[in-house]
Amino acid sequence: MTNTRSDIYTRITDRILADLEQGVRPWHRPWNAEHAAGKITRPLRHNGIPYKGINVVMLWSAAVVRGHTCPLWLTFKQALELGGHVKKGAKGELVVYADRITRTETDAKGEETEREIPFLKGYTVFNAEQCEGLPAHYYAKPEAPAVPLPARIDAADRFFAATGADIRHGGTRAYYAEGADYVQMPPFETFRDAESHAATLAHELTHWTKHPKRLARDMGRVAWGDEGYAKEELVAELGAAFLSADLGITPDVRPDHAAYIQSWLAVLKHDKRFIFTAAAHAQRAADYLHGLQQPQQIEEERAAA
Repeated sequence: MTNTRSDIYTRITDRILADLEQGVRPWHRPWNAEHAAGKITRPLRHNGIPYKGINVVMLWSAAVVRGHTCPLWLTFKQALELGGHVKKGAKGELVVYADRITRTETDAKGEETEREIPFLKGYTVFNAEQCEGLPAHYYAKPEAPAVPLPARIDAADRFFAATGADIRHGGTRAYYAEGADYVQMPPFETFRDAESHAATLAHELTHWTKHPKRLARDMGRVAWGDEGYAKEELVAELGAAFLSADLGITPDVRPDHAAYIQSWLAVLKHDKRFIFTAAAHAQRAADYLHGLQQPQQIEEERAAA
């Protein structure tokens, strides 16, 4: 079990390292509008339920590499159950899930105790475009959007406002000031477009969730630019990518893109498991921000999806 788990960590991390070494962030192209389901921009299971955490990163990366426009993924068996089949020669993609088993052990006194042992298990999925004979909606092309793009940006603005974060505008830098607990953003007019502003704000609000009174996330930062700093930036990158996918925002490439990639490469080469940790923290941050929305707004977002 330990060897299998270590192998999964290594396989996934090595793949992400390969992308980063090519200057590609595998989480940066979160959707494609050429499929009807593309408006739901995380990778989706066969039943429409979105993937989370590291599986989002892995399947986004696979979609970019293989040119898939459909966000739907199925196992070999699920394709058969839907009346279709995986095309001959198609190569599947690894996804993982974490679980626990309970083991009963006897101590030195002869007393039995139960111990939970975590484990990681992988299985293979195929994109719907690698399958034939599936129901029609797996291959459907998009209809004309029901609402213009600005409405989607407005929805993102409402989402950020509903978090209750202290968001200030002014200056030339975007950052989160943890001591004073506020997010600083340059004026809206200085951004290339509304999506660039929203994607940057998603990044900074992911940082905002690390405060001790929220998720109390500590990556071990001591000084600017150290390993702890790089780790927190990777969490914020993934968190912003997840939120961008959820809200229909196209993530912006930051000017410091190249420097960050080098720092992430160093972190991931040193710790083969950190991409899993970063994705889990990013998912918790996204879930936390979603949890701050008002019930009416949540219903509106579901209806829009």
